[in-house]
Amino acid sequence: MYAVVKTGGKQYRVVAGEKIKVEQIPADVGAEITLDQVLMVGEGESVKIGAPLVAGAKVLAKVVAHGRHPKVNIFKMRRRKHYQKHQGHRQNFTEIEIAGISA
Repeated sequence: MYAVVKTGGKQYRVVAGEKIKVEQIPADVGAEITLDQVLMVGEGESVKIGAPLVAGAKVLAKVVAHGRHPKVNIFKMRRRKHYQKHQGHRQNFTEIEIAGISA
């Protein structure tokens, strides 16, 4: 059984037992969270698609860790104008493990 959930403005295809990195969620490590914005649930040939959400569907997850992604380097340059700009950014993430999907 799999589901497509929306969290942090992004969509993820999740399966029970899978670990994924999502946008930072304000929860403690080890806490159980519920992702209730489920867009689609599928099991074999049967697929439920929400309009926009599947009614009564939930995904249970456990917070495994918090961290930061590798640095993204931003370099802007205008040739022949003596202009160079360096920037960097590290995005925060929360790693979650999918405990179960209920539809």
